Amino acid sequence: MSTTDFIIDPTLLDFEAPIATIEEIRRYNPQRFEMEQLTAILHETKAGHACAAYKQLTEEEFWVRGHMPGMPLMPGVMILEAAAQLASYYTQKHDLLGAAMVGFGGLDNVRFRGVVTPGSRLVVMVRLERVRRNRMIVAPFQGVVDNQLVAEGVLRGIPIPVEVVNEQMSKSS
Repeated sequence: MSTTDFIIDPTLLDFEAPIATIEEIRRYNPQRFEMEQLTAILHETKAGHACAAYKQLTEEEFWVRGHMPGMPLMPGVMILEAAAQLASYYTQKHDLLGAAMVGFGGLDNVRFRGVVTPGSRLVVMVRLERVRRNRMIVAPFQGVVDNQLVAEGVLRGIPIPVEVVNEQMSKSS
């Protein structure tokens, strides 16, 4: 894959100078502990609604022990979660959806093209190509390890009705 096919040229990303650390990501994303799938944000282009981040994978990831013993592979669903968290971060930071929280609305044309293992640095890139306030975002995404495409597809984000979730949670308590 040539660098012109990437949403953002991964060779231009500076891992030594992130534009947002995990603390800043937490201002916009609710995931915590083992569900945090981003280490830092590396790049944003507001004009093109594109951004890039990375997840530094270690032997301590919750899935390493069981997926799969002796051959740990990052589950595809976790790669998708990293892309969704990046899209959510960007959407919430710029208040594009007008929602308290962004959730998965769907996935299209997802393909896995390589493996991601402990010790890898997974770079995730998204570009919001459609934003319908209060309705949905549509964002092509890519996952890259060592400048090689390992995953791609299109994700859809929808507003999560936080008040409904909170009401349901209070009923079950």
